[in-house]
Amino acid sequence: MNLGEIRIIVVEPAGPRNIGSIARAMKNFGLQKLVLINPQCDRLDVEARYMAVHAQDILESATVVPKLLDGLKGCKRAIATCGEERNVDITPEYPQKALPWLLEDDGQPSALIFGRENSGLTNEELNYAQRLIRIPSNPQYSSLNLAIAVSICCYQLSISLEPCSTEWTVPQVSTTKDLAPLDVVEVYYQQLESLLLKIGYLYPHTAPSRMGKFRQIYHRTQLRSREVAMLRGVLRQFTWALSQVNKDEL
Repeated sequence: MNLGEIRIIVVEPAGPRNIGSIARAMKNFGLQKLVLINPQCDRLDVEARYMAVHAQDILESATVVPKLLDGLKGCKRAIATCGEERNVDITPEYPQKALPWLLEDDGQPSALIFGRENSGLTNEELNYAQRLIRIPSNPQYSSLNLAIAVSICCYQLSISLEPCSTEWTVPQVSTTKDLAPLDVVEVYYQQLESLLLKIGYLYPHTAPSRMGKFRQIYHRTQLRSREVAMLRGVLRQFTWALSQVNKDEL
């Protein structure tokens, strides 16, 4: 995969200097697609442009969308970054182990997700990713600046490529997996949650936690598009069957 196919997604960035520094780091290591989710500042602010230096084109071409799922549209692989321990079912990995996975599905967009400067990503946002990474740092001062974290990951992605390549590409990877885009899988999750609430398996106050576990089960299987279509068909049939039961009761 060409590094240009990887989206660097930043959720609610608050500092224009950080955004500019992120753009510069991306340009340094050959990444091009910056996606900002509900930014809390102007990406074209004079401070952002100053920090971007010769990467102002990345600032100008950045995609700005209101929700994380909008930024993930079309992506089939996503890795999210996290700092402190979180109550999620995925065990965070080192960047050098997990990040090369984003390069394996040639020609398909992938995403690397970063959180807010002050609080990172929520558990709900982490659940959109199939894998998590944590950058090891000094336990006495483990908090990394957002732009530095992006720089480290961009560098790690760049050295995951074949060292002798002059075009910054990796060899074609043979795969028969038609991985389903994450936004398509999300529709299935929403339908599943609705059905499980309806039949009483889920309760509103525990639904987010339980659905998080379901998400991780499916993430590990790397669902294909036709498999998602099949699962959605099963849900539709269940929904129809429930409606018939309700009619009989009436």
